[in-house]
Parts: sequence; structure tokens; C-alpha cells
Amino acid sequence: MEVLYLLVPLSVVLVFFIIGGVWWAIYRGQFDDIEQEGERILKE
Repeated sequence: MEVLYLLVPLSVVLVFFIIGGVWWAIYRGQFDDIEQEGERILKE
């Protein structure tokens, strides 16, 4: 039971890191045009 006092805060911190990473990727434009890279590979 004592391990829950460690695991629950760690999982909350992990969720915040994941949400921050997704937000950062969206903010930096990672998902603006996902079709362009596939077409670029075919054209080269």
C-alpha cells in the first residue's frame, strides 16, 4: 500500500510530461502538414 504514495505522484508527473510534449510538438508545427513528408520522399 505504501508504494501507491510513490506511484500515484510519479504517474501524475509522467502525464504532465506527456501533455507538455504533445503541446510542444503542436506549438512547433510538427503536425501542420503531415502529407508533405510522404510526398517529398516519393518525389526524390
